Amino acid sequence: MFNPTREQVRQFFTEAWRKHKSREVLTPLESIAVDWALQHPEYHADLESPEALEAEYTVEQGRTNPFLHLSMHLAIAEQLSVDQPPGIRAAYQQLLATHDEHQAVHIIMESLGQVVWEAQRLGKPLDNDSYLELIRKHIR
Repeated sequence: MFNPTREQVRQFFTEAWRKHKSREVLTPLESIAVDWALQHPEYHADLESPEALEAEYTVEQGRTNPFLHLSMHLAIAEQLSVDQPPGIRAAYQQLLATHDEHQAVHIIMESLGQVVWEAQRLGKPLDNDSYLELIRKHIR
């Protein structure tokens, strides 16, 4: 399993953004990352700042960590592409009936964040059933 360091994640996003701005060829994964970055203009300054590679993003600052947020977008894109956990793609499609794509992914992201936090707190594996149930609560 690929487990990049914080620095590798940040370099991936800043390099993908640099390549995008320079109109260089992007890898498929970089293209997905840039597509999500384009939907988050509030992160563009961070993606262009050398200081962002070492910056701390704390709750007390009232700022979302742009690298964590974009990483979650990538993780969810991967989950949807392979329908893992099984049923996530169908739940996503149902969310699209009443939400735009970005809103639907943010609902999934909030659910993912909650089950990851609970798994870490309890020292247990991620509960896929709880994850899907949290997502389905938003289906109307």
